[in-house]
Amino acid sequence: MSLIGKKAPPFKAKAVIQQEIVDHFSLSDFMGKYVIFFFYPLDFTFVCPTELHAFQEKLPEFEKRNAQLVGCSIDSWFSHAAWLNTPKEKGGIRGVSYPIVSDITKSIAKDYEVLKEDDGIAYRGLFLIDRQGIIRHQLVNDLPLGRSVDEAIRTLDALIYHEQHGEVCPANWMPGAKAMVPTPDGLEDYFN
Repeated sequence: MSLIGKKAPPFKAKAVIQQEIVDHFSLSDFMGKYVIFFFYPLDFTFVCPTELHAFQEKLPEFEKRNAQLVGCSIDSWFSHAAWLNTPKEKGGIRGVSYPIVSDITKSIAKDYEVLKEDDGIAYRGLFLIDRQGIIRHQLVNDLPLGRSVDEAIRTLDALIYHEQHGEVCPANWMPGAKAMVPTPDGLEDYFN
């Protein structure tokens, strides 16, 4: 099932932002901003910290685009806090500054349709949510397949470009490349 074009499923949950535990964290707090909401399987694993650090390294690029990063796993807020306090060289994510949501009940992963029920953990789901809270892009990877943060930025750029110019972005579109103009007959004028 695709969640594209639907309102992002709402939730209130505990989250850790650096070392502070927030009791009633909600994506609705970011209305008016783009949100990259991503799931990862578990704290203290192998691929997961590489992704969380990769998102952190590109955080200024997301902020420049008025986008909020939010991570989520089924681990407890205590586990998130411990992982955030563990140095990178020991497998930790110290230095990650965006919110990490605790989905200990697994209800958020279930609502976003990324729960791997047999293992009780989330697949590597990523959702681009627009400023009105609508899911505009969704990507789900299997457990061993890490994501491309650069592709998340490119997709965000394409959405922003479309919203600003009304043009659509063809395959492999990058900022500065030619886009396509929708025409009344439904065809896009790409070659003019």
